[in-house]
Amino acid sequence: MKKFGLSLVAMSSIVFMAACGGNEGNTGGNTDNANAASNNEANAEENNEANANAEANENADNAEAAEDISGSVSIDGSGTVYPLMSRIAEDYMTNVNSEVSVEVSRAGTSAGMQRYVQGETDFSNASREVKDEELEEMEANGIDSMEFPVALDGMTIVIHPENDWATEMTVEEVESIFISGAVNDDDVVMWSDINADWPEEEINTYGPNENHGTYEFFVDELLDEQPLKEGTNLQQEYPTLVELVNDDENGIGFFGFGYYEANTDNLGVVSIDFGEGNITPALDNIDLEGDYAPYTRQVFTNLNLDSARENPAVKDFATHVFDVADELAADAGFAPLPEDELEEYKAEVEAIN
Repeated sequence: MKKFGLSLVAMSSIVFMAACGGNEGNTGGNTDNANAASNNEANAEENNEANANAEANENADNAEAAEDISGSVSIDGSGTVYPLMSRIAEDYMTNVNSEVSVEVSRAGTSAGMQRYVQGETDFSNASREVKDEELEEMEANGIDSMEFPVALDGMTIVIHPENDWATEMTVEEVESIFISGAVNDDDVVMWSDINADWPEEEINTYGPNENHGTYEFFVDELLDEQPLKEGTNLQQEYPTLVELVNDDENGIGFFGFGYYEANTDNLGVVSIDFGEGNITPALDNIDLEGDYAPYTRQVFTNLNLDSARENPAVKDFATHVFDVADELAADAGFAPLPEDELEEYKAEVEAIN
């Protein structure tokens, strides 16, 4: 951008001088103008070269500074956030500093937070906001922490790829399938109970278990804390959920958009009618104010500030998170946060001392 700005200034100077020379109406004036234009162009080229050299030197200084940092960074928590954070970690170790080892695990939001509040990890990824009781545990254990949004995720309702009848549902129909007792007291729910035109086959429900923030977001926020249908198959691992729904023609499950997008050949997706027509989740509509807003949430990482103060590798990696989160979000099935918001979070990390 700096080079582009300087080029515009140089060209404006050339045009202005040429116009003034035309009013002179003599050969000497034209020669002077030509010389002036040539000098301006030469000066612009020198400025561009100087800026390029300065930028190269700055990059070299940054690279040299990064090379002086070594050690390890530990991250646990959300299985939903895992694909994004693991990509960021790989990018950091490959392109920024190979002397730092960044280990990313995926115990689940709640399980990961239990490690974090005990001071066992430097970061804890979460697919929901930190809870009051977790904040209390941090305070009791002397953990100084800061919560940062890193991207946007869309809760996605998935079905068997050959299910061609339940590809569109209202929010109320989704709730009827998943809420205990919403249809029948024994929680045996048929597709035909939801829509008379659908098969008279029992619906089997799937989702992540209570270790995951996705479970908490779905039950606490979307189902308004009403209990899940008895017999819902809850799993720790998301790849297992993908496999289970793929193997069950009458299966329906819920999890983050990224795991659906990575498995579109193995899963079908439900378009949700929030009241103004059916919306199929996609990166361009997963937004807190967009068409898919009712099923959109922020996902987070929590940073141990003492770790960032004491371990340069932790702070350096934290700044890198906000350098590349917007670029790598889509690759992991997330919608990026606004660039200015990420810059604000980066500045907050850089100010840690």
